[in-house]
Amino acid sequence: MSSIDELFKKPYSSSSKRKLEPAHDPNKSYKSLKVHSNGDAKGGSSDVEDVEEEDEPAGPKLPPDFEDVPSDDEDGRFFGGGVTKGTAEILDYVDEKDLGNLAQENYDAAWARKLALSFEKRITKNSELRAKFEGDPKNFMGSEADLDAEIKALSILSEHPNLYEEFVKLGCTDSLVSLLSHENTDIAIDTVEIISELTDEDLSADQPQWDVLVNAMLDADIMNLLLQNLSRFDEENESDRSGVYHVLSVLENFASKRLIAEKISLETTTLSWLLGRIQVVESSVSQNKQYAAEVLAILLQSSPANGRKFSELDGVDVLLQILSPYRKRDPIKGTEEEEFVENVFDCLTCAVDDSHGKEKFLSGEGVELCLIMLREGKMSKFRALRVLDHASGGQSSLEICERVIDNAGLKTLFGLFMKKKENQVTEHLLGIFSSFLRRLPADSAGRIRMLAKFVEKDYEKLERLVPLRWDYSSKVKAVDDEIAEERKSLNATDQEDMKDEWFSRRLDAGLFALQTIDIILAWLVAEDGGARHKIKQLLKRRDENLDNLKATLKELHETTNEDGEEANQTKEVLSTLMEFLSED
Repeated sequence: MSSIDELFKKPYSSSSKRKLEPAHDPNKSYKSLKVHSNGDAKGGSSDVEDVEEEDEPAGPKLPPDFEDVPSDDEDGRFFGGGVTKGTAEILDYVDEKDLGNLAQENYDAAWARKLALSFEKRITKNSELRAKFEGDPKNFMGSEADLDAEIKALSILSEHPNLYEEFVKLGCTDSLVSLLSHENTDIAIDTVEIISELTDEDLSADQPQWDVLVNAMLDADIMNLLLQNLSRFDEENESDRSGVYHVLSVLENFASKRLIAEKISLETTTLSWLLGRIQVVESSVSQNKQYAAEVLAILLQSSPANGRKFSELDGVDVLLQILSPYRKRDPIKGTEEEEFVENVFDCLTCAVDDSHGKEKFLSGEGVELCLIMLREGKMSKFRALRVLDHASGGQSSLEICERVIDNAGLKTLFGLFMKKKENQVTEHLLGIFSSFLRRLPADSAGRIRMLAKFVEKDYEKLERLVPLRWDYSSKVKAVDDEIAEERKSLNATDQEDMKDEWFSRRLDAGLFALQTIDIILAWLVAEDGGARHKIKQLLKRRDENLDNLKATLKELHETTNEDGEEANQTKEVLSTLMEFLSED
């Protein structure tokens, strides 16, 4: 258990999430000070090297013969700091009693009420003195310092989330949120920091405990107050810069729940502010700019509705403009800029999942930018491929598929496919090929060119594709065998409880990639007689046949349980493809 005194000796937050980086190295600041003989502390010049000197005793020098005089009291009461053995035992006993009293502190409802009463008194006193001495700050600054200390003391609540409900019942949540509008921005900044700590996901709070606190804050209109603070904070000021950071931290905490993430995005101007913040030109990407991009990515990943709202704000065009300089150059490794670029790519990937986002992606020449990155980029190459995979999938993606082919994208994509790459690159390429075969109309020029790529050079693409199937199939089978063994020792109820975990393990082993490969092979079997013959030949090397592909598609058909037009169309396509996989 922490005492109030200990709170001021340790960092504000104990969570494992991102931390605000100090603007200055405190050690360097300490070393730059030299105490002069008159007692003044002055900043030393930056070009003066630190000189290590041995400690010298203060005051006049001792007589030359003094040090040679032996001590006649080595065993007396002055030896060891002037404390006798009996006195030391008494002091140890007193210390133990003090520690015992500290350990007996009960953090219960009564303690919470005491904390709340003290907190409310500080707020009231500061408010009264500010009203009484409005034009004379020196008369209320003392109460302001007391209020600031009281706000920081609330940090101990984060160690006792079981008291969150009591804290809310006492009305303290409303009072705490109201301090975000305090005239003194330092008070507002400390309030944001405490709110960030109390709502941190890394704390031991159970979901109901977290919910009761956050819902009370939302009811107290915390979102509008946070946005008002973002507009009044000046990031040229170090303190205000930390305030912006802690507001972003609160947004990250709140966005962990989908409904709240939607409320933040759809009912406030948060997306607009984040979009504006990531466009601010800086000599080097700052921590807050990077964090704004990260929070934006989290919000867009939380809900499709957020992605639609983002696209309506012309967010896709902004992202493309930000990423354009990285088509041929990489950000410096290990910097905020590198993480910033990663987050912007994440934002774009989420945005193009939505049909409106796809339209904006097309009009903003996003396809062309991604293809340039695939051909000339380094760090951006894989990220651009992931964007294209998402953009070409789902409904409303036909124009994107056609744009890729019209810009000679097939040569680039198949060139990457024939090189042995890490699994993620290969899986994104497979996703794009599957989307092309699904979306491009029969007998269209784009589809014919796509099929020709698989046929050319004596079906060399199939020589790469079928062995890939074997790799993924063997990994999935190994997991299936493990699951089969586990089933033997479980009853029907336990097996049902394990269903989701087992499916997750199969996905991790490569089930989705295996399904995608078999869908591509099924399309080729259905559309080209030569491809059908070649695929059967290759499968026979492992004593397999078209029934193996059919089994994969059948399982996918049976497990596609979603409602909606897209899911129904998928099931129809799978049924049709299975008809072509019957052995002669």
